[in-house]
Amino acid sequence: MSLLAEQLDALLYNETDQIANLANASALLNEALADVNWVGFYLYHEQTDELVLGPFQGKVACMHIKNGQGVCGTALKQQKCLRIANVHEFKGHIACDSASNSELVIPLFKGERPFGVLDIDSPSFDRFTAEDEATLCEFAQTLMKHL
Repeated sequence: MSLLAEQLDALLYNETDQIANLANASALLNEALADVNWVGFYLYHEQTDELVLGPFQGKVACMHIKNGQGVCGTALKQQKCLRIANVHEFKGHIACDSASNSELVIPLFKGERPFGVLDIDSPSFDRFTAEDEATLCEFAQTLMKHL
């Protein structure tokens, strides 16, 4: 287990409140990751088939994203991580913060049911590596054990 996942596991130990866990997870990532300008969660609402803004660290953000739209909605719809080197080249990118140039989105599931996404933005182009993706996917799996 990566150090980041271990830190999260210890931080969330015996805490059952979903919002508290998501808030601390976003704060931990914001402190641990260099060169990021937004870290947080969008939570899936089945009734409206959209992602709704959840706990995050960063500037104000878009509050509703339709499933299948933007990087976040596409990652959820495709059920796979999306590591985007240049968000301006992603068809249908939703620009909540014009300073963001690259993005990593990890879809979150409870069993077969969509829960939401972990969204991380950077002002640098091509900020996220394959190693970052693997570490953050492990972080997300650890988080889901606490939700």
